[in-house]
Amino acid sequence: MDSYDRILVATDGSPGSRPVQEHAILLAQLSDAVIHALYVVDQRFPSATEYDMVVERMETQATNALDAVSEAAKPHGISVTKHLRRGVPHEEIVAYADQYNIDIIVVGTHGRSQIQRFIHAGSVTERVVRTAEVPVFVTRIRPEDDPASTGSGTIRLPGVEL
Repeated sequence: MDSYDRILVATDGSPGSRPVQEHAILLAQLSDAVIHALYVVDQRFPSATEYDMVVERMETQATNALDAVSEAAKPHGISVTKHLRRGVPHEEIVAYADQYNIDIIVVGTHGRSQIQRFIHAGSVTERVVRTAEVPVFVTRIRPEDDPASTGSGTIRLPGVEL
């Protein structure tokens, strides 16, 4: 396995994003790396009348999501840098990885079928995988944590406890 010094975990704060955090923490433990937690407020859906309220709500959600990553990493002695960006999620994730010399990106997916992917015109995860210059670790979001997903559980490595 390559050694990673800087791991980027992109989070949306959903209940199912816990496995994404767990994998980032696991990689950080194995590599003695720091984690960069990133939440992107999606600004592709402006609503002239409610825009400020929507963005404010999303920024509150972002703060909670970033704090959750930090709190999950704390018992393991892993340093977490929290970042909030505004823009198109996949573009901001890739730009962040380039700007901060990230070694690997950890993201989650709901495990949609081919037809669902076509209907949704590609997910954020798929676009990150296609455009990132660094490796992208994709983990499925657990169905028991997020009813909208169809994925399986997380992978555990022997001797590494989370």
